[in-house]
Amino acid sequence: MSAVLSVRVALSLNETDVAAEAKVVGNIYPADGGGGESLRNVLFPCGASAPPARFEVEAGRYIVSATLPSGVLLSKDAEAREATDTPVTLCTPPSPYESHSWQYLMGNIESYGAYHDGAETPVPRSRGSSSGVREWSSVVEPGHAAWVGDPKVASWQFASLLKLAEEPARGPVVLEIAHSVPRSVPSLHLGDAAARLYRFGPHGPVDEHGEPRLGGPARGGPTGPRQFLVVSLAGSEYVVTLPAPWGSAQIEVLVNERQSPTGSAVSVTVRDSRVGPALGYMVRGAFDSAATLVKDAESMLYGEMTNPLAAVAGAYVLVGSELAERPRRWDPWLSRLRHEFDWMSDGSLLWAMRHLRRAHTEEERQAARDALVEAFDRGVPVFTLGLSRLIHGLSEFPDDPECVDRLDQARRLSWRVDTREPFVIVALYRTSP
Repeated sequence: MSAVLSVRVALSLNETDVAAEAKVVGNIYPADGGGGESLRNVLFPCGASAPPARFEVEAGRYIVSATLPSGVLLSKDAEAREATDTPVTLCTPPSPYESHSWQYLMGNIESYGAYHDGAETPVPRSRGSSSGVREWSSVVEPGHAAWVGDPKVASWQFASLLKLAEEPARGPVVLEIAHSVPRSVPSLHLGDAAARLYRFGPHGPVDEHGEPRLGGPARGGPTGPRQFLVVSLAGSEYVVTLPAPWGSAQIEVLVNERQSPTGSAVSVTVRDSRVGPALGYMVRGAFDSAATLVKDAESMLYGEMTNPLAAVAGAYVLVGSELAERPRRWDPWLSRLRHEFDWMSDGSLLWAMRHLRRAHTEEERQAARDALVEAFDRGVPVFTLGLSRLIHGLSEFPDDPECVDRLDQARRLSWRVDTREPFVIVALYRTSP
């Protein structure tokens, strides 16, 4: 008769903010190096109220560990007794505010102690620490950000973003990229004034309760195939890619005026219980952990392809963690992402990455090359990983003038992009020293 370990992760003080059914990746292995079988890359649910995950093991002592998307390692010894269900709870240090628990799980904000335990509290950056955008009309108020729900198609092209990033703007940035009137968005009245949160649903900004903002209509305004947020912080201005719509999940933007654990001034997360943590693992290079979550969610991601952005996120993980050349069941998904969602370049890029790796003939290399050019011409990827992969792919064709020109532009833009973040955030030309 076997024993059972029932494992979950408790987020200590504040966990009501974390998306329901969120899971992280962990391991269970014998404490003495012998005995029972090790269980690697298994999923543990988050939350004291979440049903624990049950694992049948041989009786003995085990070490149960989990690595959070933030990179924090949790570990606990447990003794599994014959015919007994042994509960194991891994506890994290608490997040600074209940409303910021999702950001803490992702590693974008400091722990409770950094904010509440006295003199060591990090202070906002001294210069230009107020979050907002340059006033361009009475619509935008100090301390707000500007939501661009319906941008110009050219706004996510490399040439357009490079011009904003490298040259003084001719006028307000939001007007440069917006097709319809952009909207001023106040931060949520949650947590700390120096760690501002903004949340967005499929059709625009939402309040603390998930209700639409901006005057109460069901939708915040017209939306295009891509959405952006423009914020300023410490004298710099940022064009932030919003991965919206992301099904029914909310997108959350943190503008952190203190030094964040990642070093990022602006962070974007998706409050998606399955794919959200996978993105956190992905940007830290933990593709095996990310792949564990993605494979658990495959049917949701690729069944009817109703959430192409989540499907693209999963595909980056699958392609990035696959080293073999053999055909995989997800290869047709890459073709669908390329041909059915031409408003984003990531689908073409993923197809090119996969086929460039498997190319053995000049014809196959040419097909991958053409997909790379197509990806560039469709515009800047939604995902930061896509930008680095585009650079890598184009560099495989040093004698091709069209690839060389595109490679130069992609590299120049990458210098302005925060590679620690999952979604492309471009730091613009700084006007003051």
